[in-house]
Amino acid sequence: MMKKVTLSVLFACAIAAMFAQPKPIEGRWNLTITKDGKELPSWLEVRHSGFNMLVGRFVYAFGSARPVSEVKWKDGVFSFSLPPQWEPGNQHLVFEGTVAGDQLKGTMTYTDGKTSAFIGQRAPSLQRASAPAWGEPMALIGNDLTGWKADGKNQWVVENGVLRSPASGANLFTEQKFADFKLHVEFRYPKGSNSGVYLRGRYEVQISDGQGAQPQDDQFSGVYGFLEPNRAVAKAAGEWQTYDITLVGRTVTVVANGVTVICEQVIPGITGGALDSREGEPGPILLQGDHGPIEFRNMIITPAK
Repeated sequence: MMKKVTLSVLFACAIAAMFAQPKPIEGRWNLTITKDGKELPSWLEVRHSGFNMLVGRFVYAFGSARPVSEVKWKDGVFSFSLPPQWEPGNQHLVFEGTVAGDQLKGTMTYTDGKTSAFIGQRAPSLQRASAPAWGEPMALIGNDLTGWKADGKNQWVVENGVLRSPASGANLFTEQKFADFKLHVEFRYPKGSNSGVYLRGRYEVQISDGQGAQPQDDQFSGVYGFLEPNRAVAKAAGEWQTYDITLVGRTVTVVANGVTVICEQVIPGITGGALDSREGEPGPILLQGDHGPIEFRNMIITPAK
């Protein structure tokens, strides 16, 4: 009996030791890929699954978070591959790299076979020591585009207090940057259109024509690819609708059309289309204008002091 107990204890200790020593690659990483002379923000999460397997999630410069079925790790070198999502062609994206402390370095082979370098930093927790004290509310939409910048050729106009993108074109972001805040925004879109509000320019709360559709993380009021709303509350296209969003650190609450659909949930990382991957820094409010016509009004932000 004693021998059986001893073996059981030793086995339990071995299992505990196995889980007590995570691989250096485990965790969340903010990546910057340098491709064709441009810096593309991306994101990687790696965690253990069972005894020895490593799995994860990855966000490229566009698209949603996608699963990584296996992250290989040996002698300080990691690698993984994943099928294309919105990328052209059928070839897998292949990543290889090394870890040195809180930094990653490696290469990505794209679906066209070309190789680009990337670097990465361990993502900050963004946990706050206390609840924020709120400052004074600020109107973000005035009589013109003062305080806003387009990330390309501008198509946005302000008419009678309405900020409008009449057709697909450039995204628009505030010149001012914010850390923690409460944001009220009213918006309207025509049938079939699509837009989004990026918090700190990094986390997209999706706007899409989806009345009656099942709740999904890439549809109306979801945090794109990460957080699914608890119910579908979209109105018909052509009607004015509202979001009231509170962001403190990584914790977000989304109230859509008066209904709390996401309540104090943690956003794991940047979403596709983010301006950058520097999560520890304040960022702007970005409005997506490259997916179809959209209108905004009564956009009020209340920053934390």
